[in-house]
Amino acid sequence: MFQKVLIAEDIDSINIAVSQTLSELGIIQVDHVKYCDDAVLKIKKAILDNVPYDLLVSDLSFEQDHREVKIKSGEEGITAIRKLQPELKIIVYSIEDKSFRVKSLFEDLHVNAFVHKGRNSIEHLKTAIHRIQEENGTYISPHLQHIFKGDVTREIDAFDVQIIQQLALGIKQGEMESRFKELGITPNSKSSIEKRISKLKDYFKAANTVQLIVFAKDFGII
Repeated sequence: MFQKVLIAEDIDSINIAVSQTLSELGIIQVDHVKYCDDAVLKIKKAILDNVPYDLLVSDLSFEQDHREVKIKSGEEGITAIRKLQPELKIIVYSIEDKSFRVKSLFEDLHVNAFVHKGRNSIEHLKTAIHRIQEENGTYISPHLQHIFKGDVTREIDAFDVQIIQQLALGIKQGEMESRFKELGITPNSKSSIEKRISKLKDYFKAANTVQLIVFAKDFGII
C-alpha cells in the first residue's frame, strides 16, 4: 500500500478531490504542490531524508502567474523527477487527450498510469492506484486505450517532430538544412529533410505544410 504520495496540481478544487480520494484509500501522508519546481524540490528532500515518496500524481498543464519558474510543464517535471527517483510510481491526471502526447508519456517518460480528467475520473484514479500497487501494472483511461492498438502516430519519430516544430515556427523547407545544423540535429541534409517532409504529407494526407502543421496539432504532436 502506498504510504506517502505527492500531488502536483495547481487547481485547488482538484487538489482537494484527489487528496480526499487518497485518504479514503488509507494513504497516510498526502502532500501537494502547485508548481513543478516545488514538486522536484520535495522529491529531492524526501530522498535526502531517507523517506521517499511512493507515488506522484501530476497534472501536465500549470498556469503561469507572478512566480518565476524553471519547470513549466508536467512533462518537464516528470523528466526531472525520473532522474532523481527512477523507480517512483507516477500517475498523470490531466484533461489532455491528444494521442501522441499521451502515448509519449508511457513510451518516453515511463509513467505508470494516465487518468483523463472528466466524468468518473475519480473512480478511474482509484482503479489506476489499485492496478499499480496491487498488480504492479499500468493503467490508461478506457476511451484512450485505442492509442496503443491502432496505427495513429506509430510511424512518427522524434526527427519528424523536430521537422514539424520548425515548420510551425515559420522555418521554410529551404531553410531547414541550415537550421538543423545550427541546432545540431541529424540527419540534416537537404535531401533527408525533403524526403521526410514528403513522407509526413503522405502520412497525414496533407496537401501542403500548412495542413501538415494543422493535422499535427490535432494529433497533439506539437
